[in-house]
Amino acid sequence: MALIQMALDSLDFDATVALAEEVAPYVDIFEIGTPCIKHNGVALVEELRARFPDQLILVDLKTMDAGEYEATPFYAAGADICTVLGVSGIATISGVIKAAKANGAEVQIDLINVPDKVACAREAAAAGAQIVGVHTGLDAQAAGQTPFADLQEIADMGMDVRVSVAGGIKQATVQGVVEAGADIVVVGAAIYGAPSPAESAREIRELVDAAGA
Repeated sequence: MALIQMALDSLDFDATVALAEEVAPYVDIFEIGTPCIKHNGVALVEELRARFPDQLILVDLKTMDAGEYEATPFYAAGADICTVLGVSGIATISGVIKAAKANGAEVQIDLINVPDKVACAREAAAAGAQIVGVHTGLDAQAAGQTPFADLQEIADMGMDVRVSVAGGIKQATVQGVVEAGADIVVVGAAIYGAPSPAESAREIRELVDAAGA
C-alpha cells in the first residue's frame, strides 16, 4: 500500500503544527519542507515528533555538502528520513547514510536536476539509501514539467528501494502515480491549498488506498 506524504511548506511554526493536526488522520509521513526547516530548525522536528508518534517525519534538508554533519542533529531530534541531493555526489550521500544508520533512520535521495537519474539512483541505492525521490520542483512545475516520465523510468528499474514521487500531484493524478509504481506519494498544495485541507487529505487517502487494493 502506498504511503501519503504531506508537504508542510509554511514558514509559520504554529500554522505548520495546526495543519499537521488537521490532516494527521489521513497521512503517513509529515514532510517538513526545505524553506520551512530552514526557517524553523530543529525545534519544529522536536515538536512534531512529540505530537505525532504514529507518523514518520521527513526533513527535506536537500543536503548538498557536509552530509553527516548537517543531517545528524535532525536525526537526533526525531527525524525518520532526511533528504540529500543526488547532485551532491556519493561522498555527501554516504555521509547522510552514515548519520541515518547511527540513528536507526533512513535516507531519501532527491533526484531533482540530476542529469542521469537512473545512474544516480542505482549508485545511491548501492550505498544504502532506502528511498529514491523523483521530484519535479516548483519552478520546473511552473514551466510545465511533471514527474511522471521520470517515475516510470525509476520504477521500471526494479531496485530494492521505495520510490517517492513529488510534483503537483492532486486528486486527478494520484491514482495513476500509484499504479505507475510510486511507494510514497507526496502531496502539498492539493491539500494545504484546499478550502478544507482535512477533506482533501481524506479524498486523497481514499484514492490511494483504492489504487493499491
